[in-house]
Amino acid sequence: MLELRRVTKRFGEKVAVDDVSLSFKPGEFVGIIGRSGAGKSTLLRMVNRLTDPSEGAILWDGVDVTRLRGAALRHWRRNCAMIFQQFNLCSRLDVITNVLVGVVAERPLPATLIKAFRAEDRARAILELDTLDMAAAALQRADTLSGGQQQRVAIARAMMQEPKVLLADEPVASLDPVNAEIVMDALLRVCRERTMPVIVNLHSLEIARSYCDRVVAMSRGRIVFDDAPHRLTSETLSQIYGASGRWSRDAVPARMESAA
Repeated sequence: MLELRRVTKRFGEKVAVDDVSLSFKPGEFVGIIGRSGAGKSTLLRMVNRLTDPSEGAILWDGVDVTRLRGAALRHWRRNCAMIFQQFNLCSRLDVITNVLVGVVAERPLPATLIKAFRAEDRARAILELDTLDMAAAALQRADTLSGGQQQRVAIARAMMQEPKVLLADEPVASLDPVNAEIVMDALLRVCRERTMPVIVNLHSLEIARSYCDRVVAMSRGRIVFDDAPHRLTSETLSQIYGASGRWSRDAVPARMESAA
């Protein structure tokens, strides 16, 4: 289990994340919502150790990952894969090579520099792409793909790390609604089939309601809501977004109505 205990992050006098305690279970799909600057991205970056907390502890199966250094830290970052809004693919490389980047940290540097990947790594990369309906594009340059396709390649790359936790920071913010749904479906499938916690920062309340088992809402670095999405009230949403009135008119998406 992933657990955050009273985690705080300060940048000078600014408190970006303030005394946050959370836990995430295997197979749980959690959405984190809140206004820009609420601390969502900083929270995920601390879990992945891209930045260190000022106070508190982050534990995975009882091990404090905030204390890890060197090889142990690199191992944690492989176990805790992260997907970004910008995709972070190498546009001039083909799709399969971008996916194989997910195993670079575990392979000899000279072989990596000449793209001499093992046959079993290539086979696994194709399988990961096939799971995301992207195997046919394996030899295409990454810059020939749509945004939604590039994000699915980024998910396949993350899965090559064989992670225990998957973090996604605004993975659909730059995508149109159709591609956003495809990417969210892919993330949910990863969560369910691999029984790992998937934690996704989201701007869209509708997407959070449609996909998430649980929603965590942040405001000014603090947790102001942590419960099932159907328990979000207009009063809570006003506290989160500071815009009373319009949030009460949010309709439950058709996806949820059909599931009910």
